[in-house]
Amino acid sequence: MLFQELYLIVMRRGRNCRCLRAYLVSLFLVVFLSFLCRTSSVDGDDYSQTNNPTVLPLVTELIYSRLSNLTSFFRADISRSLGFCIKDVDAEWNGAFNFTGKLDFLTSCVEKTKGDLTRRICTVAEIKFYFSSFFENGPTNTNYLRPNKNCNLTSWASGCEPGWGCSVETDQNVDLKTSKEMPSRTHDCQPCCEGFFCPQGITCMIPCPLGSYCPSAKLNKTTGICDPYNYQIPPGQPNHTCGGADIWADVERSSEIFCSAGSYCPTTIKRMPCSSGHYCRTGSTSERECFKLTTCPKSTAAQNIHAYGIILIAAVSTLLIIIYNCSDQVLTTREKRKAKSREAAARHARETAQARERWKSAKDVAKKHAVGLQQQLSRTFSRQKSRMQQEQSKVGNQTKPDTVSALCPLDTSSSSGQSSSASKKKKEPTSLTKMMRALDEDPNSHGGFNVEIGDKNIKKQAPRGKQMHTRSQIFKYAYGQLEKEKAMQQQNKNLTFSGVISMATDTETRTRPRIEVAFKDLTLTLKGTNKHLLRCVSGKIMPGRVSAVMGPSGAGKTTFLSALVGKATGCTMTGSILINGKDESIHSYKKIIGFVPQDDIVHGNLTVEENLRFSARCRLSADMPKPDKVLIVERVIEALGLQTVRDSLVGTVEKRGISGGQRKRVNVGLEMVMEPSLLILDEPTSGLDSSSSLLLLRALRREALEGVNISMVVHQPSYALFKMFDDLILLAKGGLTVYHGSVKKVEEYFSGLGITVPERVIPPDHYIDILEGIIKPTSGVNPEQLPIRWMLHNGYTIPPDMLRFADGLEKSSTDTNASNTSDPSAGGTEQSFAGDLWQDVVYNVGLKRDHIERNFVKSKDLSNRITPGVLRQYRYYLGRVGKQRLRDARIQAVDYLILLLGGACLGTLAKVNDETFGVLGYTYTVIAHYFARLQH
Repeated sequence: MLFQELYLIVMRRGRNCRCLRAYLVSLFLVVFLSFLCRTSSVDGDDYSQTNNPTVLPLVTELIYSRLSNLTSFFRADISRSLGFCIKDVDAEWNGAFNFTGKLDFLTSCVEKTKGDLTRRICTVAEIKFYFSSFFENGPTNTNYLRPNKNCNLTSWASGCEPGWGCSVETDQNVDLKTSKEMPSRTHDCQPCCEGFFCPQGITCMIPCPLGSYCPSAKLNKTTGICDPYNYQIPPGQPNHTCGGADIWADVERSSEIFCSAGSYCPTTIKRMPCSSGHYCRTGSTSERECFKLTTCPKSTAAQNIHAYGIILIAAVSTLLIIIYNCSDQVLTTREKRKAKSREAAARHARETAQARERWKSAKDVAKKHAVGLQQQLSRTFSRQKSRMQQEQSKVGNQTKPDTVSALCPLDTSSSSGQSSSASKKKKEPTSLTKMMRALDEDPNSHGGFNVEIGDKNIKKQAPRGKQMHTRSQIFKYAYGQLEKEKAMQQQNKNLTFSGVISMATDTETRTRPRIEVAFKDLTLTLKGTNKHLLRCVSGKIMPGRVSAVMGPSGAGKTTFLSALVGKATGCTMTGSILINGKDESIHSYKKIIGFVPQDDIVHGNLTVEENLRFSARCRLSADMPKPDKVLIVERVIEALGLQTVRDSLVGTVEKRGISGGQRKRVNVGLEMVMEPSLLILDEPTSGLDSSSSLLLLRALRREALEGVNISMVVHQPSYALFKMFDDLILLAKGGLTVYHGSVKKVEEYFSGLGITVPERVIPPDHYIDILEGIIKPTSGVNPEQLPIRWMLHNGYTIPPDMLRFADGLEKSSTDTNASNTSDPSAGGTEQSFAGDLWQDVVYNVGLKRDHIERNFVKSKDLSNRITPGVLRQYRYYLGRVGKQRLRDARIQAVDYLILLLGGACLGTLAKVNDETFGVLGYTYTVIAHYFARLQH
């Protein structure tokens, strides 16, 4: 560089300096030639000329180039042994051994070894031999090597000791790239250079990686250990001193050669303390600047981020407090807005209906007044019959226009209508005017409900882009249709023959697909015990009728209904079930079958309307417009009397909501909103008072008018409730049919058997008491004979084991026979434990198979209803879960706040460092999570 600068200066001075230029060029050639001569002398392994400082940088570069070219020899072994954690071998190698610009340790070692450094550096074979010991020793902390060519029981040079190394003979050349055999290296042993480490049991030197600190060791006379390493001088060798580093290990095994925390090591032989405002972790090669709002004193290993911790805790705590106090506010505000639009739509529909009724009543009054006036005028004119014929004719000519003028209110209204129609060409008539005109034309029409509310014809005629999409329009349509249905129900109370004909010819009458279920000799036997749950049940449940299934406890009422809809598991079923007269699986109609279980299945943290709306969205037809779905939900809410609690939470065990009776009606409404064709209910009136039961049954009766087949298990109905059923299925214990027919004929049938119902006693309760044995009939008929009487009455086949009940046997003998036949295995030998165990295993396997077949085996879909797909239902599910989480946000906020405080306390108490943070951090996280869970 000096020669180049001088040459440039001379060239700038021009032609007057030609002599000086010639001199410098000749001087540069002399120096360069002498440098070439020296480099040719160091090109081999003899570096005896290194005492000249001009050659030392070149020698250092040549040695480093030899070391850096060894990457290709280790790539395959590193990928094979450490490929699970090393992605790029070259990048990782450069991160550890790229000493470019940091060759001070190499230069000092060249000076210390007087030029024979390449004779002391480990070859590829020696490096592989050393590092293979890591995989052979495993996770142990032992650093002993196998005996080798240079260090064994017969040959143990000083270089075999930790921190020492040796050289080869002067006449021996060393190829660092050889990977087959170790060279003989026991000559001129001396301490290991700084920046290298010399393991025990091998006589060569290996460079320390970047991030380590490998100075020469110094003897600690107090402990006898070579600091900062942990090896001792071998005894009996007074000329042996402490050498260099002796170990390569990860930071968890040993931190001897790593640059200590709070300091950074730009090279492997230089360590500098971290300055103020910076921090240095273990093994740092440079210092890192601290973040803002942190404090980093001198020689610190980590930033003091307490300020960030305080800010984070304060922010999270504030957020959790906001969530705790305002979690319900979003849903509450939204529900209030929705309630306002709903109330406005309902008020609009009511006002329209009331205006229609007022106009209709006013018109009726006007007609009655006109008729009365006409009758009065007729009586007045009849008194003048004794007058002259000419006067009578005159009076007759005068009374005719008077009579017509007396009846003018209707004509004047029409004339006024004609005059107004001319004027209204300029102005569009209002909805009320349209309604009045419609009533003028047809007094029994429903024109008042079709104006700006959403009649189906209006909806079809509306432009496609302007169909009902706002909340107010949808609610107007729904409540308008409800008011129309109310008016039709009011008219149907006093139907005339013409009214019946108009209902029969009404094209808008709602009908549903018919499902008629017929069953013959239906028998269910419990697997494993062979116990009969149902026995020879035959009959039919028909669309448009409401059937009540009654009987004493253990009669199999729920089992019977479960068998009809294919939900009976763990049983062997015999007999036949026909759907609409065909032998088809009931599962083919599962999309239009509703089943209300005995236990409530509602979501407690949703409102009544949200429960019904979620069920309607998921189970109604996917192509049904949203206004129609809203109409169905509103119709069910009104039919079940849930208007006052529609926005109230159903409630859970921990959080009180609506009453038990209202909860039961919501449970029924979940199945009603899907518009089933077959509706099965298991004890829907249990827990309800008489008024709630009547309200529920009226709603079911309205469903039956649309062709729904309804069957339900009922306990202790009132007389009014009992008379609202169409059919009665009365079962005895053991699943035997006692009666299956019309409710109107049940008393007639039992009277034929000599069983009469006392006064002020509900008929089914009296029959159930007889079946239970509480009341003995006076006719002498035994409870066991009632199923036989029903079989004989209908001509059914009597099972052979029940023929004895058909004979006039004594009660004692029948009881004895019943006891002997009820448990055929009682008199036999007791089964072994292995047999019982095997029977239970077979029974459980059968239950699992039935469960899989019912839930996963697909059958042909005959319901003609396409429900929403998986993605749309998943979207509905996410909306439902979002609302539930918002309502439970208080509990979750408390949990996270406890977890945050617990983590902050544990983090303050814990003293961790970079090496052990992973283990302790995971442990403290588990402890904090467990602490939060204890709050539940």
